[in-house]
Amino acid sequence: MPRARKKTVAASVCADEIEAAFYDALQTGELDQLMACWADDEEIVCVHPGGPRLLGMGAIRAAFDAMFSNGTVRAWPEAVHKIESLASSVHSVRERIEVLTEDGPRHAYVIATNVYQNTAQGWRMVAHHASPGTPQETQDISDTQHVLH
Repeated sequence: MPRARKKTVAASVCADEIEAAFYDALQTGELDQLMACWADDEEIVCVHPGGPRLLGMGAIRAAFDAMFSNGTVRAWPEAVHKIESLASSVHSVRERIEVLTEDGPRHAYVIATNVYQNTAQGWRMVAHHASPGTPQETQDISDTQHVLH
């Protein structure tokens, strides 16, 4: 399958910029902008809630293209927890998704992991893995002790 040309994204100075561009593209349905957030590498991986594992640029592009044929995805990252190093950044996010119901728009929540690497083109997404959604906001559980000094 021939590779689709990707819209260029300026070299990003941090993973946060690519994450913001990714969620903006979801909300606007801009497939080229969304795909420009991904690394130009056939090893990239994406798992949508309850879906199969998508491997490579072609499979990921086709899945988002099919998703956008039904409209945009109104998703916002919240409660971002980051693990960062010089060459990679892992973001665990709670996504607030707007879904249309018979009673009008409602919110659902998905827990997702976004993985970014600092590539020759700047920071790019290499993995997105999202859990099945829930109708209520999930809470974080932590064993971290909060001590005031």
